[in-house]
Amino acid sequence: MPTAWTDGVPVSSARDWTAQDLPAGGGVHPGVDACGRDGSTAGPETAAVQCWPVTVDSPYRWMRPLAVAAVGVVVVTAFQLHPAPGAHGQHLAVSVVLVGLAAGTVAMVRLPWGTPRVEVPLLLLNVLSAAALVGLQTSGPGFLGVFPAVAASALRLPVAAGVLVAAVAMAALAVAWGVTGHHPATGIILNEFGVVAFFAVASMARRLREANDHAHALIAELEETRAAHAQAAALGERQRLAREMHDVLAHSLSGLVLNLEGARLLASREDAGPQVGEAIGRAHRLAKTGLEEARRAIGMLRDDALPGPERVAELAAAFEGDTGVPCRFTVTGDACALESDARLTLYRVAQEALTNVRKHACAERVEVTLAYEAGLARLAVEDYEQRNGHAPPGGGTGYGLTGMRERAELLGGALSAGPTAHGYRVEVWVPA
Repeated sequence: MPTAWTDGVPVSSARDWTAQDLPAGGGVHPGVDACGRDGSTAGPETAAVQCWPVTVDSPYRWMRPLAVAAVGVVVVTAFQLHPAPGAHGQHLAVSVVLVGLAAGTVAMVRLPWGTPRVEVPLLLLNVLSAAALVGLQTSGPGFLGVFPAVAASALRLPVAAGVLVAAVAMAALAVAWGVTGHHPATGIILNEFGVVAFFAVASMARRLREANDHAHALIAELEETRAAHAQAAALGERQRLAREMHDVLAHSLSGLVLNLEGARLLASREDAGPQVGEAIGRAHRLAKTGLEEARRAIGMLRDDALPGPERVAELAAAFEGDTGVPCRFTVTGDACALESDARLTLYRVAQEALTNVRKHACAERVEVTLAYEAGLARLAVEDYEQRNGHAPPGGGTGYGLTGMRERAELLGGALSAGPTAHGYRVEVWVPA
């Protein structure tokens, strides 16, 4: 018999909860889930559904004692009527139908849910036995044996098979009452209406059970989706932090290393003179800039103000001051409002591209262009007159181009990077 599962435990073995068991206000006590188990993360919006009885045969359980009680009344009363159960004639017939009704009811209550091929004959046995008893004992309560079978057919069988059992029950009762001729037409109609009512109520209970099963399936899917979303969010945050730390450290530390290496080489020369001091000064400025960038990165984690395209001019000026390579910054178009992530992406791409030029290129000049176009902002960093067989920016094992491309694609933009006839160009666009 299928059973709904929650948190790896079959819910059919747990207590059935109702809305009365929920905390006041519909909330959930800390550390305890909506159904009283420890360690749940369920929220109040799903508490009522999670605590509803979820076993597949829950609507059927209430009918079992009623069926046994109804058949018990029929059997006990049958011994007090005429003809009573016996071994000859009509008495024997009463005995046979009572055995059939009792056996069919016990089988209906005790046997697990199976296939219609097994259940339909059992329910028809109950229906026909009860109808036969109505015909034999006209003043007895034999018709009560029909109702549990009709309700079970609505709950357990496919719709067509359930309708068949209900139709046979109505027809058999009508024939039994019609043959005896001792029942008024009004009584017959009321009993037929009772059969229809039992079938309708059981059908609604079945639909409630199916809707409840569907709700629990949706809850399980929702929990899986939430877990996947949380995992994706954690992964995305780790990637974002990795990009930020890479951009900050690569920009400052690589320039610092280059300047310190230049200072070391100059110091080894006898005629170095003031050039050593200049190289050390540049290294000092880079170290100071790197410290400021690290502080800004930490501030970003606190949701402080993020750098944006308005600071690209500072990057270009700092690059020119540190390397001595002319770097021109140009803005075209009317500036438009950008999301904070888009602003940060333009700044970080410019920072990373200039760092790559510093590390890999022998540039004569660098052009940085920021263009505001319809619905987007475009940034291009291009160096000219590369010589001495330098390696393309990001061509090693670093994460520069990968990080820049990830930033752009997460916003719905794109990044392109590649050599040109006179150097190397990095271009990115983000939606405005």
